[in-house]
Amino acid sequence: MQHRKTLRGLPALLLASTLAGCGESQRGEEAPGVVRGDGKLTVYTVNYPLQFFAQRIGGDLVQVEFPAPPDIDPAYWEPDAETIAAYQGADLILLNGAHYARWVDRTTLPAAKLVNTAAAFEDRYIELEGVMTHSHGPEGEHTHGDVAFTTWLDLTLAVEHARAIGAAFAAARPRHAAAFQQSLDALERELMDLDAQLQNALTSASSTPLLASHPVYQYFGRRYALDIESVHFEPDAMPEEDAWLDLERLHAEHPARWMIWEAEPLGEIVTRLREMGIKPVVLCPCGKAPPAGDFVSVMEANVESLGQAFSG
Repeated sequence: MQHRKTLRGLPALLLASTLAGCGESQRGEEAPGVVRGDGKLTVYTVNYPLQFFAQRIGGDLVQVEFPAPPDIDPAYWEPDAETIAAYQGADLILLNGAHYARWVDRTTLPAAKLVNTAAAFEDRYIELEGVMTHSHGPEGEHTHGDVAFTTWLDLTLAVEHARAIGAAFAAARPRHAAAFQQSLDALERELMDLDAQLQNALTSASSTPLLASHPVYQYFGRRYALDIESVHFEPDAMPEEDAWLDLERLHAEHPARWMIWEAEPLGEIVTRLREMGIKPVVLCPCGKAPPAGDFVSVMEANVESLGQAFSG
């Protein structure tokens, strides 16, 4: 199953610059995402983790925006023309990389403003077998493509995202590089402490079969040596009977006692799982802004949830 403290040179900070409306993306020339000046940086991101990292690193020196609606998975969100114009007007646009937010490939965005925060670890992407298509929530039908993209769930890769952001900020506002570095160092310490906590909480789970309700835990599974098989269940919708039969067949081959969920599943789902000898455990990916707290507090809650599940 598929499962450090100076600002480095500014990484390759470009993804695709495309011609709008033609349906075909064309990669632009490599260029640094540097917008020099003295004022506050306006920064737009494509997901919440990048927004959080940018706010922590930039502080009062940046204005960070993440305009995706709270009820839509930002990985499959399609911004309207007004929102795209806001992205185009930003000083920097932070991209997740790993084929996340495919709308970027169909939209004209200023190449010099694009920061691919995963450029330093593209050789560590997890490739997926086949293309999985399904439908749920306001975003409707979508595919889980050829590369896994929830990279930040490996907290060592989350640190790489943060370093790329720090490098972009320092290049755009060199006079504030020391302040950005100080904030980056503090964020790195927090993320690596969480990484250590997760390793400790998951020690007993490394050789245990696990199930996941959604195929978003690939980097998490690889980092913490977990044996995870995934299905396509949603926590707020009772699966069809055919889906339960598929789960039973998978469970017979992969006898997991725990199933990881993005959020607390419905009571009727929990009852059906327990009849199969499976207990749910919540691990929130935090791709969109949480209703309360922040990225760190959500990860702390994940640590607690997993620790309770696997302590016995």
